[in-house]
Amino acid sequence: MAQAPAPARISASWARSETYGAPTEAVRPAFTGGTDDDSLFARCGSEVLAGLHEGLPGEPISLMLTDADGIVVSRRCDEQALVHALDRTYLAPGFAFGEREAGTTGLGLALADRVPSLVRGDEHYCTGLWGYTCAAAPVLDPVDGDLLGSINLTTWSRRSDRLLLALARSAAGQTQALMLAHGRGASARPAPRGEVFRIAPQASAGLADGLSESWRCALAEATAALRDGARVGVVGEPGTGKAALLATALRSVRPRSRVLHARPPAAADAVSWLSLWSPELGKPDTAVIAGRVHELPAPVATRLAALVRSLPHAALSLTAGTVDGVPEPLARMLDVVVEVPPLRHRAQDVVPLAHHLVRDGVTFTDAAARALRTYPWPGNVEQLRRTVRDAAARSSLVDVRNLPPELLATRSGSLTRIEALERDELVRCLSEHGMSVTQAAGSLGISRATAYRRVQRYGITLPG
Repeated sequence: MAQAPAPARISASWARSETYGAPTEAVRPAFTGGTDDDSLFARCGSEVLAGLHEGLPGEPISLMLTDADGIVVSRRCDEQALVHALDRTYLAPGFAFGEREAGTTGLGLALADRVPSLVRGDEHYCTGLWGYTCAAAPVLDPVDGDLLGSINLTTWSRRSDRLLLALARSAAGQTQALMLAHGRGASARPAPRGEVFRIAPQASAGLADGLSESWRCALAEATAALRDGARVGVVGEPGTGKAALLATALRSVRPRSRVLHARPPAAADAVSWLSLWSPELGKPDTAVIAGRVHELPAPVATRLAALVRSLPHAALSLTAGTVDGVPEPLARMLDVVVEVPPLRHRAQDVVPLAHHLVRDGVTFTDAAARALRTYPWPGNVEQLRRTVRDAAARSSLVDVRNLPPELLATRSGSLTRIEALERDELVRCLSEHGMSVTQAAGSLGISRATAYRRVQRYGITLPG
């Protein structure tokens, strides 16, 4: 689906700017006192902008990198007149220039809507910015999809802007690609397609009783709030089981209702996604979980909040990464926010969940169970699901040799491809047929001393 026409998006941004109390004549943004210019995003973005700057010698264009809050991280510009003008409007490193501080701008709109945006001259909310044309594109984390910031290109409003938006979009894409390359083998997150599906009743009703106290407390808090008619939001890291917790709580409170889970697509398709399932909100026998609302463009979050206000009995619950990530119109609706702890803080849940996630008849050896319990699970329950189902597809008795090598090594997050291959081969040899380190060294053609050094270097521990 094509993104909404620019005038409609700009009108929506003007309305938000008015609600925020943004200045109409002169921008006076807050100075943050410093920026995080050592993050992977800042380093990669600055490298891309440096290359783009070299290709635009003498052009009156200011190239800027901002964070997700609209704070300018860095700025490059050759034309001193433009530099001095931008300084007078505080569009400079360290200053916050989002919609709340400056009203409608290219970078503020790109961050709010999560799509490339162009704002020309008097399309700016603040008249003090009418002398500029701004093009900006959001930069998303290439692995988890989080909004990191934007690439913003600003020039005089009287100049042609035909290529400005294309340059911003290209620079944002290059930044994401460079971050992925520096991630040493990390795979890109697939573009979210958006889904609306019914959550079936839990096959194992007693599973929650066998889980950790922290999970049971979170579930009890959500259940009690829903029973009292409160609107509940559940926050936590990706893959922790936020929607599963909400669905379990809803089943307890509304056993005869169907539960729908709506997960958002890419920003450009979010309007049609909302139209697809929003009619279900008015049905008395339906409860809806709106997932990952921190990924929603601002206009869609605003529209969803208005819809829920018009349907006071709508059974809507939310999930998000953090409390701060819930869009403000939706945050104002929430009565209770429950946090789900990550799986690394719930080690006793790992093995019960593993059994629950595989087919009947699959068991785990003691060594495999210990490996599952001691691994930190950065991808939480979703990573556990993929791991155990892949292992169960190979054997109905899952042993350490059926598990991925990274589960048996404590150092796994900062390896080059060659190091990862080396670690995997060593783990494979040590986990097959009870090989000793000496035998593994012989199999790999390296000395015993080298094998021991690599076991220590990669933090390899074989359970049992």
